Amino acid sequence: MYHAPRGLSGELYMSGGIHPTALVDQKASLDSSVSIGPFTVVGPHVRIGTGTTIGSHCVIEGHTTIGADNHIFQFTSLGAIPQDKKYAGEPCKLLIGDRNTIREFCTFNIGSPGGGGVTRVGSDNWLMAYVHLAHDCQVGSHTIFANNTQLAGHVEVGDWVILGGFSVAHQFVRIGAHSMTAMCSLLFADLPPFVMCQGQPAQARSMNYEGLRRRGFSPERVAGVKAMHKALYRDDLTLEKACERIGHIAKDNPESQPDVLMMRAFLEQCSPQRGIVR
Repeated sequence: MYHAPRGLSGELYMSGGIHPTALVDQKASLDSSVSIGPFTVVGPHVRIGTGTTIGSHCVIEGHTTIGADNHIFQFTSLGAIPQDKKYAGEPCKLLIGDRNTIREFCTFNIGSPGGGGVTRVGSDNWLMAYVHLAHDCQVGSHTIFANNTQLAGHVEVGDWVILGGFSVAHQFVRIGAHSMTAMCSLLFADLPPFVMCQGQPAQARSMNYEGLRRRGFSPERVAGVKAMHKALYRDDLTLEKACERIGHIAKDNPESQPDVLMMRAFLEQCSPQRGIVR
């Protein structure tokens, strides 16, 4: 480990530079534009891309790769070993994409050998304070995790998901793209794409129609999502029958075909033991 050269000003730290009190291992690979704040520790297997800013008192360790233009706030822990008793020191990874905002006290663990060995976060995510990503979680892009969102191991989160504050997902749960949870939701089952849920355990309330409109979904695509909601939640169908009904929606509404294919793929991968949020 080495201390960065003394004499760097706070102004230099904000525009690209390592604070004198930071400890950055000589084997770490940092772009010259990376900013690192006071008392932050960076381990030997860490890689950090262009324009990323890291606040004070952070610990970034393990085989962690962080992309470009991320803003990581103070007191964050990235790349620590899994909270898994079976873990025995294997060189697993944490991979973080570009342009993510990671707020105070977030904890993201590396993967585990039993789950593929990689915890992954995509790009353009907004992850608020105290978010926890356990080993082998797979988070897409353009998501918002409000304060104290907690994901157990092996959870999968699709693109454009919004998780309300204090939402908790059980291990191996899948959360489909464009879905949304209300505050304090507890997920024991898979949450299909587009679905809004609330409760402990979570129950489906509606589809995320307003979010889809804000993302530029046409009226035809929104109508297709409404038809899928009807098949899943209003017509008293089994999951198998609802999936079959959903497959016919694109015949009458060709513009909804990508959304129908995504929904069917999600439902077909559901575990019979876990099922979906109802």
